Amino acid sequence: MSLRFRLWVFLVGAAGFAVLFAVACFGLPAFGSGHHPYGVRAVRASLNHHTANVVASVNFDLRAFDTLGEETILFAAVLGAVVLLRQTQDERRKTPEPAVVHPRVRRFALLTLPLALLVGLYVIAHGQISPGGGFQGGVVTATALHLLYVASDYRALERVRPLTVYEIGEAAGEAAYVVTGFAAVLAGSAFLANVLPFGTLATLSSGGTVPLLNAAVGLEVASGVVVLLARFLDQAVEIEEPGESEGPEGPGESGASEGPGEPRESKAPGEDEESGDPREIEKPQESQGPGKPRESKAPGESEGPREPGESGKSGASGASGASGASGDDDNRDDKRE
Repeated sequence: MSLRFRLWVFLVGAAGFAVLFAVACFGLPAFGSGHHPYGVRAVRASLNHHTANVVASVNFDLRAFDTLGEETILFAAVLGAVVLLRQTQDERRKTPEPAVVHPRVRRFALLTLPLALLVGLYVIAHGQISPGGGFQGGVVTATALHLLYVASDYRALERVRPLTVYEIGEAAGEAAYVVTGFAAVLAGSAFLANVLPFGTLATLSSGGTVPLLNAAVGLEVASGVVVLLARFLDQAVEIEEPGESEGPEGPGESGASEGPGEPRESKAPGEDEESGDPREIEKPQESQGPGKPRESKAPGESEGPREPGESGKSGASGASGASGASGDDDNRDDKRE
């Protein structure tokens, strides 16, 4: 397919979309009028299926297939985060230290946690009756559990948050939604059609399949948010990358960290840090006669104790040698004259 042909295909498609979009816009009811075709049909279908919450009827009855796509997007996002943030072989997990929490913050979080958890479960259970649903209630339920992290520390949150259970819960919520759709097909209707008895209006058993789909979404959203936050908190609190030091570095220390239990390599005095070879330590040598090479001595070799009076002898011999040399010079000058 050439570039020119692809350009013509794009132009034809864009022109067709523009025509349909313009027709749809001109076909809308006048602004401020009381006639709303879609709203009237949605309210009528909600009342016919005994669903008091029209929004829940639209999400889990009229547009149940679209809601499956939205739920799958969240499922794929959590799955991608789990894969990308998993612990690698060169990373290690450390035990988080207990955090100091102000008593007022602790009391407030502990009192709010059961209330927030109850509100989240209520919103999920009454999604077909009152405003709310599985998406909103799932987020409230998941964040309510993390109030324990605010009230205490990360270890307390881990004790009430087994990730394996929530990972299974997320997969079960996604699978329950799909299984409910195929159950409608087996019943002789369309995929995700409302085939169950509608029950009594404004009760927990009303709405047919709406409560089941709402509960499946609530389970998937709550479990998915818990797993997602757990992966991010693990990276921030527990998992250490290679090269991170466990403690604060002192002045003059490099940023390279050493593994746990590995002793630091000690260097001998005078050893070069870059090359690792010992430097030759020079010591002052004794004065020797002219033409006599100096003897190099190894570092640390002792010269032995000097006898008393040795330094005086060397000083006297040096002085006599100097006077003798000056006398010879005077005799030479007299002979020349």
